[in-house]
Amino acid sequence: MHTSLAAQLAQLELGYLHIERIGSAAASELPDPDAVDQTLGAIWSELFALFPDTALEDDAEELAWGIVNLFHRAATKRGGQIDRATDEIRCLLASADGSEIHTTELETQIARARAAEVAMLGLESFREAAAALYMSETGSSWRPAGGSRLNHSANLTSAVVDGREFLRARSESRRTAAMPQGTAVVFAGGRLSFASGEDATTYASNVWATLDKVREHVADMVLVHGGDGRGADRLAASWAERRKVAQIAFGLDSRLGPRAGFKRNEQMLSLKPRYVVAFAGNGVLERLVIQAKEQGVAVVDRRGSLGTHPKGEARRIAAAA
Repeated sequence: MHTSLAAQLAQLELGYLHIERIGSAAASELPDPDAVDQTLGAIWSELFALFPDTALEDDAEELAWGIVNLFHRAATKRGGQIDRATDEIRCLLASADGSEIHTTELETQIARARAAEVAMLGLESFREAAAALYMSETGSSWRPAGGSRLNHSANLTSAVVDGREFLRARSESRRTAAMPQGTAVVFAGGRLSFASGEDATTYASNVWATLDKVREHVADMVLVHGGDGRGADRLAASWAERRKVAQIAFGLDSRLGPRAGFKRNEQMLSLKPRYVVAFAGNGVLERLVIQAKEQGVAVVDRRGSLGTHPKGEARRIAAAA
């Protein structure tokens, strides 16, 4: 009596078999960086050439931001996959029993984490290329709506050989991405209005010139600022991106209410900065300057008109009188 194929297979001891998708040999390769820059540049140029003198012209900057954010969100999603795999690795290490099944599962989770990390790095490279185009288009540094724009490209951990090394490397990668190596310089400035476009240009030029001067004294400078997308912080972030200077943005914790700005001051000063560069702002900024001086941090004071030194401005007024 013939049995069905299903029945015949059911009689076999196949429990030890595990069918996996076989990846290609090039699965760990990333696109060529030059090709990424050229391709995105061509797409960007063609797309934004459509907007001038049309009803969409005012929407161009928002659309440009969204394109960069597309890659940022994809990279963040891959980062979440790494976190989940890392949690699995941690649990597997805690329950290690030396069995073949356990070892295989650990190797599988490490492989998944590695694959997700390579993909994340690739997506971050796309985001950075698009962010450079955004800056050329708008003159401003691209910042995500929430969270941080971390860059893990210098911290690839694919060379790990076991779970414990993976966890250590992952922790170091996060620490280094969140806190670049170098000497902190805090920048602070508020949102200002100007009487003319010429005044606004002068103020922006003074921000950049001041930061250039500071950098002459701090070669390994890491710029620390509040990440405000509509104030002086935006000018400072754009300067850092143009000058290839690492930067850290400390956002406000809305849960702290009116105290959020003062808490941010404490966080920034806890980095023990070499300088605090202060442009005109509100009372929270004035408190930052006072605290910096109390802690012996040198203050580069540019709280005068249009980003000038206050005493220099006073002397000019006195001379004119």
